[in-house]
Amino acid sequence: MLSFFKKSLFSMLLVFMNIHVATAQDSIRYYENRIQALFDSSRIVGAGASIIVDNKVIWSNGYGYADRESKKAFTPKTIMNIASITKTFTGACIMKAVEDGLLDLDKDINEYLPFKVVNPFQKDKIITLRNLTTHTASLRDRSPLYSDLYVYGKDCDMDLEKFIRDYFLQGGKYYDTANFLNKSPGSYREYCNTGYALAGYVLEKVTKTKLPEYCSKNIFNKLGMNNSGWTLKSVNLERHTKLYDAETDVIKNIEWYTIPSYPDGAIRTSVEELSRFFIALLNGGVYQGKRILKTATVNRMLTFQFTEQRHPENINIKKLNSGIGWATKQGGTFVGHAGSDPGVKTEMLYEKAGGVGVILFTNTGLSEKNLINYHYGIFDCLVQIGRLIKESGVKAGSGL
Repeated sequence: MLSFFKKSLFSMLLVFMNIHVATAQDSIRYYENRIQALFDSSRIVGAGASIIVDNKVIWSNGYGYADRESKKAFTPKTIMNIASITKTFTGACIMKAVEDGLLDLDKDINEYLPFKVVNPFQKDKIITLRNLTTHTASLRDRSPLYSDLYVYGKDCDMDLEKFIRDYFLQGGKYYDTANFLNKSPGSYREYCNTGYALAGYVLEKVTKTKLPEYCSKNIFNKLGMNNSGWTLKSVNLERHTKLYDAETDVIKNIEWYTIPSYPDGAIRTSVEELSRFFIALLNGGVYQGKRILKTATVNRMLTFQFTEQRHPENINIKKLNSGIGWATKQGGTFVGHAGSDPGVKTEMLYEKAGGVGVILFTNTGLSEKNLINYHYGIFDCLVQIGRLIKESGVKAGSGL
């Protein structure tokens, strides 16, 4: 009798588990279909995405075209400029130099530079790498100058040092007091691309190595990111997506471009290869046995820099906080980085509560309304798929 009871209970458990799995699979298919429907309605030309759970890519897919004229598909292997997600790589490279004893996050950056960078409104205050990498260095991107420096159709030939000198040194071609805030470093947060360019330059002077070379040696090569680079000539352009603008009634092509301030946004990679870097950060510096940073270094990089006792005056730390090269997003519910540039919108975000990481590339500029409805609509569906897979253990239909 007891044996019969155990068998019946086991059978009921199997039925329940099968129903649970079937329900999860149906829900996953719903969100996969929802992504396709959003994509089809969006006028986005091409997109690629991956979902990371328990330090593994458990789902990956591409949509539409990398080149709509030739009908070349956009896949997770398609190369694209990732805009400001680059800053996370720059942050990781800085932390590698810190790990090696070459840099101190809290020293005056002028101890590392061949010239002095001084805020004309705060001449007696020092600027540190911690300030630069958390956007609290009292520096500003001056509009429209910053966007006017983009170079279309070729690699930018402006040397990073020349850009830094011209922008931050009195008498330089781009120097203006409007490049600075009348705030003490550390007291106010303003997102600043040129501050990251300066941080990357500090790294170059200390390591005596160009940032792209340093990054390749310490990150790309170790993670097998063989199709990633910092310039057009460093990647296979046959695998590089075209870029598009769909903010008006007619979808237009955008010519490839590069920037002089490359530490803030120049990397070109794929969803597939960026996933390896993201997993390494989420996994204490290791991807498939290959280590890019010590676990203690990664923990320092990912630690919240703002506290209740000490934070920028304009920041509510419950909604926004920062690490070295990353920040909280979407009201503090995600951590990571995003990127925006002409024809480019990228996400590399991790939901701590749900344990789900998402990478999303789209190759088309959208109006703000369509960006919210479609790009972020797709992102939300990807998060839901990740949660379902994590909770149920089932595999998605659009897997690797």
